[in-house]
Formats: sequence, structure tokens, C-alpha cells
Amino acid sequence: MSIQVIQDPAAIHAAMAEYDRVGRTYFLEKYGFGKAREYMLRDPATGRLYDSKAIVGAAYGYAFPGQGHLPASDFSGGEATVEHLLSSLGFEVVRIGQDWTRDEVEATVRDYFDMLRFEATGQSFNKSEHNEQLRQRLRARSKGSIEMKHQNISAVLDQLGLPYIRGYKPRSNFQDLLREVVLAHVQREQPELQIIVDAIEEQTEPGNKTYRGVLVEPPVPESIPAPRRRQRLPRKLDYAARDERNRNLGHSGESWVLGFEENRLNEASRADLAAKIDWVSKRCGDGTGYDIMSFEEDEVTRFIEVKTTNGGSLTPFIISQNELEFSEETEDAFCLYRVFEFSESPRLFIVRGDLNHVLHLEALDYRARLRAISR
Repeated sequence: MSIQVIQDPAAIHAAMAEYDRVGRTYFLEKYGFGKAREYMLRDPATGRLYDSKAIVGAAYGYAFPGQGHLPASDFSGGEATVEHLLSSLGFEVVRIGQDWTRDEVEATVRDYFDMLRFEATGQSFNKSEHNEQLRQRLRARSKGSIEMKHQNISAVLDQLGLPYIRGYKPRSNFQDLLREVVLAHVQREQPELQIIVDAIEEQTEPGNKTYRGVLVEPPVPESIPAPRRRQRLPRKLDYAARDERNRNLGHSGESWVLGFEENRLNEASRADLAAKIDWVSKRCGDGTGYDIMSFEEDEVTRFIEVKTTNGGSLTPFIISQNELEFSEETEDAFCLYRVFEFSESPRLFIVRGDLNHVLHLEALDYRARLRAISR
């Protein structure tokens, strides 16, 4: 049966409406089609993409209700058939699966930094609306592919030690062009980055002071970044270092963890131990290798080093040689509490034991002195 007998665009629109209503997976399963590999039908009003061959097969059933839909085996897809039919009916068909162009990447990077600025400065924005607006411009890109690109941008920023949008978890399998464009944007728009980093750093109070459900499992990074020459950024944009130097944020994070520990032990009916918790860094200053001395429920000492950020769970942080050595000496008694999204809704995960075994460490600075000259 030839698909060219479909002459009414309303049948195509009906199939598209069903696709929207039931979702891609169910639609393809219902009609027995696989995902499109080359051509997609594009709705110019919304930027949404549809599997073109599946839409045509379903549309046949709407055009001729008595005959039912056309199965995939009854006609071929491609430029000469499905694309030709849809174009003749006034629909737009785009080719997919091609590498992103520089213009597409630059548009996506600009959009990402707009959202990052909104998030950092507390302005409301809608990720779905941004995605839809981008699809209006990037004709061959789906909602999912744009979301993936946003996650790739997060991965580049994460590798640079810069903040990223919390809702886009870093995914590091990205093209070199993307890294190049992000780096160019960072270097070119340093005042914008300064505003973002300053806005995040200024928030030093916890978003809430409740402890229910705040402890989570440590995140699992997608992969460890491949070694490459370190990108040199102005110190004012070194997010991890700024977190470390931000005394107010660090103090607030330690205070919040102190409350968490008191709550943990009180809930375990160990109010006697909760009363003995010692905020060592406040009493003695830095240099002991940990911030808070707490206890396990069986009275074993727990040495806690607190690292606080307003960024996401994968935001890098600074660890000192002294802290590394202390974690090695005390083994399982040592606990690193990574507190993240502090100003929004604080949560934490705990890393226990020798940090050399669980952290990806990068040397940043060295203590230097002149070498002795042998004569």
C-alpha cells in the first residue's frame, strides 16, 4: 500500500497529537516502529521532533480508519518516501544524527550560562521553557539531545572547578568543540562569571535547619577526567578555592554539621555523647586535621572534617596535606562530611577512611625553596 494516498494533513496532526499524549516509547511500541535514525518530523510551533516513519504509519490509520495503521514492513522510510510525503503536505522534516555545529554549540552554551546566572542570583527560570526555545533555533535537535548537551557543559565546568547548574548532572562524554566553546565563553565573559561566583559565595546561611533526609549516598561520577594540561583561570573564578577561603560559609557549614551530629546521637538515645561533641576548629583553630570530634553510638570517636559548598554534590573542593595525612593515620575513625547545596536545601554525604583511596587528587600548589648546589 502506497503512503502517497495520505492527502489530508489532519491525519498527520492526529498522529502527532497521539504521540504527544502517550509518549514516544508507548507510541513506537503500539505501532511496531523503531526509533528514527536519520529523519525526524519537526513541529515548527514547538520545536518537538517526531519519528517520521512511525507518524506516517499511524496517520494512515487516521486517514483510513477501516484499514488500520500501516506496519513498518509495508513501506520504506527515507528521503524519497516519508520525507517526500510529509514535505508535500507542508510539514518540516529534518535530518538528525549529525555532529553539532559551532553555531548550535555556541547558542546552547549561551543559554546554559543564562540559566546558571539566574540560578546563582536567585531568579526563577524554567528549564523546559529554555529547552523549547532552543529547539526553535536548533531545528534538528531533540529535547533529550539538548538536555544531554547541557549536562556536557556541566562536565566541562566541573573539570574547570567552576559551578554548574544543579539540575544538570555532569556527563563527560563530550566533543572537543564543546570544551573549546565553553573555555572561550569563560575567558571572554569573566565579568559574568564573577557575578555568578560572587552571588553563590555570598549565600552563607543554610536553606533550612532540619536534618530529616539530608544524609545521602556519595555521588558516583560518570568517569574520572582524563589527564590534560590544567586550564589557567583567574583566582577570583577558582570556585573550589573560594569555597575554602570563605570563612563565613565554612563556619556555617560546620555549625550545621554540629547540629546534625547532635540530632543523630540524640535520636540514637545517646544524649550523653551528644553533650560531649567538640567543635575543635572553633576552639583551637585550623591545623588539627579535622573540625569536629563526635562519636559513634558505641562511643568510638569520630573525627569529622567538613567541606561546605553552595554548589552541587560533585563540586570539587580543596583538601590539605595535613587533612590527608590525618585521614590516613586515623583510618575509619576519620569522616569527611561533604555538605552541598547549602544555601538552597543542605544535604551531605560521608566519605570514611583514608582519603587517598577515595578521592581523585590534583596537585595545585607546592611549598618551594632554593635547591642546594653541589660543589
